[in-house]
Amino acid sequence: MLRAAGVGVGDEVVVPAFGNVEVAEAVAAAGALPVFADIDPATYCLEAAAVEGAVTPRTAAVVVVHRFGRPADVGPLHALGRRHGLLVLEHGESDAPYDEMAQRRERAAFLDTRLRGVRTPEGGVGHTYQQYVVRVPGNGRPDRDAFARALRARGVDCGVPVKTPVHRMPGFRRCVSLPETERAADETLALPVEASLTKREMQRIVSACNALGGLLAPAL
Repeated sequence: MLRAAGVGVGDEVVVPAFGNVEVAEAVAAAGALPVFADIDPATYCLEAAAVEGAVTPRTAAVVVVHRFGRPADVGPLHALGRRHGLLVLEHGESDAPYDEMAQRRERAAFLDTRLRGVRTPEGGVGHTYQQYVVRVPGNGRPDRDAFARALRARGVDCGVPVKTPVHRMPGFRRCVSLPETERAADETLALPVEASLTKREMQRIVSACNALGGLLAPAL
C-alpha cells in the first residue's frame, strides 16, 4: 500500500513502537524511514498529539495499528492527515468469527466485573478482545513479571503482549521519548479470554488474580 501510494526513499512514515516489528519492517522495505510516535494509554494505539509532534517536512504517511481488538480513534488522525497532506493507513488484526467474538466479549465482561488489583482494559465501541490486556500495578516490569510467574504457577496461561518496543530493537533503535509506550511494555499482561474457556476456568483466572493483586502496591 505504501509503495502503491508512491512512498519511498527520502520519506518518513509515522508508526507505533508498541507492537510487532512487521509494520516498521514494511516501511523500511518500501525504502522509507519509520518514525515512532507514542500511544494512547487506554487504547494502546497511536495518539494524535504524539503523531503531530513527530511530523516533519519529510513525513509522507502515518500507519495506524488497531491493537488487541480495540479500534484506534482514527478521526483525529485522519483530520491530522488532511491538515498536513499525509496518507493515513489503517492496519487491523485478523477478525475472529462473529460467534467467537461474542463469546470473547462475554468472557471479557465477566473479568471486568470481578477482577481486583489489576487495571482492566477500557472496552470501547467495537472492541473484539483479540487479547484481554490488563495493567499490573506496582513498580513496572519486575512486578509484572513476578505477577505473571505466580499466575502461571496457579495454572493460568498468561503472556506479555509486547516484550520489547520496536524503538528498542536492533535495526530500529532510536533515541526518542515514548513514555506511554515504555510504561505499557512494562505493565501490560494478556489474560486468557478465548471462547473455549469454561466458567470454571474463568473463575480460576479471577481467583488467582485477586489473590495476588492486593499484594502489589502502586508505584510512588
